[in-house]
Formats: sequence, C-alpha cells, structure tokens
Amino acid sequence: MSINNNNSFIKNLATYVVNINKLLRNTKLEVLVDYIHSDPLRISIITNKVFLQSDLQIIDQYVKNSEDINALQGDEP
Repeated sequence: MSINNNNSFIKNLATYVVNINKLLRNTKLEVLVDYIHSDPLRISIITNKVFLQSDLQIIDQYVKNSEDINALQGDEP
C-alpha cells in the first residue's frame, strides 16, 4: 500500500474495524477483526481466528472500496 493510501486509511481505523466486523457477522462467520495495525509499508489486519481465503476476500473488497483508498495504488494481499 502506498504511503498516501496508508495515511488516509489510518485516520478511520476504528470505523473500519466496526464495519468489517459487521460484514463478517452478516455472512455468519466466526472470524472478527480485533484491530488494524499500520506501518509505513502496509496495513495488517489482526483477527480472532485463522480465516479462509474467502473470508479475506470480504475484507479485501471492503478496503478497496473505501473512500480513503486509491485503487490504483493498492496491493493484493
């Protein structure tokens, strides 16, 4: 993730955790996001359980669709 995307994303981390957890609950998953950690090179999303690739897609789509992320600068997990 670019530095511009990272800086924009960290402004609303608490909101993102809540929203991602709502999406995961709506799909009846037991995986929840505990917190999001940001450093200059990437964002790490910490969950309460190990999750499947399909669970990651839900989080990935949410992050990419965030208003704070420039899709051209985002990297695949």
